[in-house]
Amino acid sequence: MSLMISVSGIRGIVGETMTPQLAVDMGCAFAAHVGGGKVVLARDSRPSGPMVHAAVLSGLLSGGCEVIELGIVSTPGAALMVNELGADGGILITASHNPTDWNGIKFLTRHGAAPPKDEANDIIAMYRSRNFVPVSVEQIGHVTREDSTHRRHVDKVLGIVNAEAISRKGFHVVLDSVCGAGGVGGRMLLDALGCKVTHLNAEPTGRFPHPPEPLAENLGDLCASVTEAKADVGFAQDPDADRLAIVDETGGYIGEEYTLALAARHVFAVRPGPVAANLSTSRMIDALAERAGGDCVAHRSAVGEANVVEVMKQRDCVLGGEGNGGVIDPRVVYVRDSLVAMALVLQLLADDGRSLSRVVAEIPHYHMVKQKFECERARISAVLGAVKETFAREKRDDGDGVRIDWPEGWVHVRASNTEPIMRVIAEADTPATTEELVRRIRQVIDQV
Repeated sequence: MSLMISVSGIRGIVGETMTPQLAVDMGCAFAAHVGGGKVVLARDSRPSGPMVHAAVLSGLLSGGCEVIELGIVSTPGAALMVNELGADGGILITASHNPTDWNGIKFLTRHGAAPPKDEANDIIAMYRSRNFVPVSVEQIGHVTREDSTHRRHVDKVLGIVNAEAISRKGFHVVLDSVCGAGGVGGRMLLDALGCKVTHLNAEPTGRFPHPPEPLAENLGDLCASVTEAKADVGFAQDPDADRLAIVDETGGYIGEEYTLALAARHVFAVRPGPVAANLSTSRMIDALAERAGGDCVAHRSAVGEANVVEVMKQRDCVLGGEGNGGVIDPRVVYVRDSLVAMALVLQLLADDGRSLSRVVAEIPHYHMVKQKFECERARISAVLGAVKETFAREKRDDGDGVRIDWPEGWVHVRASNTEPIMRVIAEADTPATTEELVRRIRQVIDQV
């Protein structure tokens, strides 16, 4: 249960399931997958990072790869560097928002994106079959170092906004980088946008000062700091900086779901076009697209960055993302990016001229409940089967777990790709209706 191998990568508990041997073998498998090509290698700030990094590096070198080490950088920054350096792929040592005792291995394609399901399964199959052979001494790979990731990433993000217009506003921003990999790049971006910055937990030590997932219950210090500093906005990154949660000028946590909605509101105004979001994302995105009209329409995908990106490419979307605070702008990189999210939200505030709380108040509001519970993987199919059977006559989408839509709201039940849990996400117009939808679903689940 503490080793997750899925299309979203590998995560395990260090010293139990995330072992040096596992990391070496994953490096060997990826080296075979890319044919011993050029690979960028990066990590987040976790204390176990050097150990896992060294083991993966060993596997890549034994497969003949030319490895470009980036050091501690964000996930979107590393993805960008795959494109910038013309690499054949990349590996990130990160467990994203999981606690400190976890670490993980995430793969990137030669396009600087999470691998689609078939490609991810090929890498996993290579690992499980051990169908890789170390090269001879003459063919062992070599290592070079590249330290320009943060600057290149920030420059790319600056290219999608009007930096001068934002700078003229002189925004005061409180940034909580949770001692993760996003602090350097995040601060660099805000400085370039002329913001006054109060930076919390800036050093990339990996010793998370609070649970690292950017949820309301974990961000009390950020909310208090925004109020105390009389700041315009508070931003919270997760450890690998691909997600962003937002606090308004009153110190109120407005939530991860609003990150994509706010970014979309800006993009619909200046670059109208289709957007993509997963099945678990709030229908705020649909309401905003309908309000904007014209070519603005919201398309849905299965949960997972690669699935959102696939729909973005199919539908030629101008923006994409997920309700976990992830925003994807194809002009920068096809990966969720907290720096992109910060820049687009600040541009929205600069263009609108009002406070964040007033902008948020005009976005159609729904009540969402997110629950999770441990579930043995052997029971997952039974749980989903029972839900499908019980609600067989309702409008359903079985593309990722099961989502049921009623006129009054929707519920999505699915297994996590990255944790040994199942998730129940529901949304409706009122809290009472949302709770009732969850009660209907949990009654079935609890019986199983």
